[in-house]
This record gives sequence, structure tokens and C-alpha cells, in this order.
Amino acid sequence: MFYAIPLENRPTWRNPPWMTVLLILVNMAVWWGPQRSENKVEERAALFYAKSALPAIELPAYLDWLDQTGAKHARQARRAYARKQYADLAEAMNQATPFLAKLRADEVITPADRRYDAWKAARTEYDAMLPKPFTARWAQDHNPGAEWRPVTWLSSAFLHGSTGHLLGNMLFLFLFGCSVELALGRATYLAFYLMGAVGASAMATWAYAGQGGLGLGASGAVSALMGMYAVLYRMRRIRFFYQFLVYFNYVTAPALLLLPAWIANELLQHWLGGRGIAYMAHLGGLLTGAALMGLALAERRIEAPTTAASPAEADDGHAAQVALARRLTGELQFERAASAWKAAAKLRPRDADTLRQWFNLAKLWPASEDFHRCARLVFALPGKDDATLALQHASYRTYLDIAKPGARLQADDMVRLARRFTRAREFTDAERLCQALLRTAPEHPRLAETLCVCVTGLLQAGEQQRARAWLPELMQRAPGEPVTRMLAQA
Repeated sequence: MFYAIPLENRPTWRNPPWMTVLLILVNMAVWWGPQRSENKVEERAALFYAKSALPAIELPAYLDWLDQTGAKHARQARRAYARKQYADLAEAMNQATPFLAKLRADEVITPADRRYDAWKAARTEYDAMLPKPFTARWAQDHNPGAEWRPVTWLSSAFLHGSTGHLLGNMLFLFLFGCSVELALGRATYLAFYLMGAVGASAMATWAYAGQGGLGLGASGAVSALMGMYAVLYRMRRIRFFYQFLVYFNYVTAPALLLLPAWIANELLQHWLGGRGIAYMAHLGGLLTGAALMGLALAERRIEAPTTAASPAEADDGHAAQVALARRLTGELQFERAASAWKAAAKLRPRDADTLRQWFNLAKLWPASEDFHRCARLVFALPGKDDATLALQHASYRTYLDIAKPGARLQADDMVRLARRFTRAREFTDAERLCQALLRTAPEHPRLAETLCVCVTGLLQAGEQQRARAWLPELMQRAPGEPVTRMLAQA
């Protein structure tokens, strides 16, 4: 088993990936809507089936039919029968359209059979309990002699077999879809996603037709996104988290190199006889997505992201230190990894991701000088975006809780954090910092301004009572400020 997840190119919420979000919502609505309702009815019918006379009468004939048709799961079915897993076998039998047609036509249990009347009554009652088919109607049918229904090449991409199946596909859809949608634009992205689903289904039809079972799931379309992603970024070096069998680590590599690795994985899994997973559908999606993105680039419908580094990102050894730190972390050598992150932070002291990684390891030694130094660098980050504010607040809470022998906050740090926490609407911590400043640095030149910022934020958030509690301090330190006059007149 091999998979790789990109850790860069996060979605920007200034231009949200609405089409990716919509696709996820549609998939979830189908699963928790008609599919889940169908499953609940089928579960009740399965309980009846297991307790009825049907398993003893018709399942042996079903097992013989599997042997006669050379079904891959014939042995597995016989083991399930020996374990009396009748409900599971009934579910599989309901997907075997040719056998089920013969059974209902009285060609398996014939009127000449002495058990016919008992079987017919139980079968009629069981059939009446079954829901109207939804999943089987819209999924790909790989049974021998199945009806040709091209619409299922697309509709099957919005069906799933379980909650875990759905959530796994949606995770990868989000991880790859956001970047691809941003590059293609919503309309082209949706068209390519749907064409990727059709390409995956076409490959699945070629590979699995006549072998039995149903084909469903968004994984083929998601694989198309993965193929698009690899071709889009081509030789741009992307940081990935990967797992191969039981080994996992981080790697920074040209995105295009992942395409042959993904293709080889799907082929290998298919040749090894993997059951229950349509690896050839994944392969069809990868190839379709790669071809579509290659065509879009060739026709200059989109521009490939630049691979050139900006002057600020010139090779200063930072990338090598980051790669070393990630490798050591993957090998669980945390102390050496922390030293590598420290070296990377020395090269890029304003790189938020580097500081986040160093802080997360340095906190293992809360009394160390490195932990205090790293915290100060995090607090000094200049960015005012939501991600930076969230990082600073989370780091502040951790630092306050575990630093030994105690937090070493400078007055300038407290001023900066109080203002930033107000911006982030973390008013409790902003007020505590203001109170600490009044105790430890009452003459700080920016104290009055900081109090005004904090109180203004409280007022804007509708916290009038908390804001009024600061009026005595404002009257003393900032009597002429608008916020002070407004509170005094209220």
C-alpha cells in the first residue's frame, strides 16, 4: 500500500474552493440520505432473512452458482456460510443479478421441490421487505449479462459503500481538489472532475465487466484530481507525507514523480488480486486526470505554477534543515529533530511553519532555553492573518501552562499579544495581559493605546459590561480618547 498527501498549497479562504465543498456536500447528502435510508431497511430485511428458512434452502444453490461461474469470492462465500453469516451472504446474493433473476423465476427452487411452498412464502415476504433499489440502480453493474447503462459511469461516483469509504474519499477530495480548483476555475474544475469520474468508470468496466458485484465510490474521480495535481505542478518540489506499507515519512519531491508511483501502486495492487477495491478505476482516473490537465496546459487554458524561487526563497540551507528535521521526526529522534528545526528557524526566523514545528518539539523540554526562545520568536511573528493569530494564541496558552519555572514574557511581548488577541476576539487572554502590564510595566509607552484597543474590541463585540470595568484605568491613562469619552457618557 502506498499513498502520498500534499502538505502545501493550502486553500485560501479569500477565494474559497466552493465547488470542492459542494461536491463533498453532494456526496455526503447522497450517502446520509437515500443510501442510508436504503441500508436501514435492508438491515431489517437481513435480520428476517437470517432467522427464516431461506438460508438453508437457497444459499447452497447460490454457492454452487458461484463455483460454476468461477467467481473470485466463491471460497470466501463458503467460509461465510460455514460461519452462518447469512445476512452478509444475502446482501452479496442481492447484487448477483443473474442468479437472482433465475431464483425469482423459480428456476433454482422449482415447484417440483418439496420445500417449494415454504420457500416461496418466505421469499415473497422477504422480497416485500426489501426497499426499492437505489444503490444498485445507480451503481455500475459488473455482473455477467448486465444491462448497458452509461449513466452509471457518472452516477456511481456519488455513491459509497460505508461511512468510512465516504470519509476517506472526501478527505482526499478536499486535499487535492482545493489546489486544482484554484488553478482551473470552478467551471472547468467541475467539468474535469466529472470527466475524470467517467474515465475511471470506463476503465473499471473494461477491467471488471462480467466479474460480478457493483462499482461505486468517488475514488476514481479523486484519483483524476491526483493526476491533475501531478501534471499541474510538474517539476515544482512539493512536500508530501507518504506511507509505504508500514513505513511513513515526509519527502519533498517534484510533483510529477508521484504520478508514476501512484500508477505503479494501482497496477501492483490489482495484480496482487486486491478484493473489494477497484484499483483499475483508480488507474483510469489517474490517466484521465493527467491527460485532461496536460491538454489544458498545452492549449494554454491555464498557466502552470511557476517553479522559480523568489529572491527571498533563495537556497540558504533552510530546505535542507527542514528535510533533515522531518526525517529525524519520522525516525522518532525528537531531540535531534528539535536541533534541526532550531537551525532552520535561525535561517528563517519569521517562517511561521518552521517556528510551529520547532515549538511543538521544544515543548517536550519546557525548562529549556530553546523553548523560551522559540516562544518569543512565535510571539514576534509580524503576520496579521488568521492562521498567524491562531498559532500565536495556541502557543501562548501552551507556553503559559507548561513553561518552567514560569513564563518569561517581556512587556513588549505582552503589548503585542494583547492587541493581537483582541483582533482574534480572545478577549479573556487580552484582558489578562493588560492586567499583567498594569502590574509589571505601568509606565510602558504603549500601555494606554493597548488598553484603548482592547476596550474598543470589547465594545464592538457587544461586551459593554466588561468594557465599562476598564473605565477607571482609561480615565487615568487615556482621558481624551474617544472610547473613554463614550464610556463616560454611557
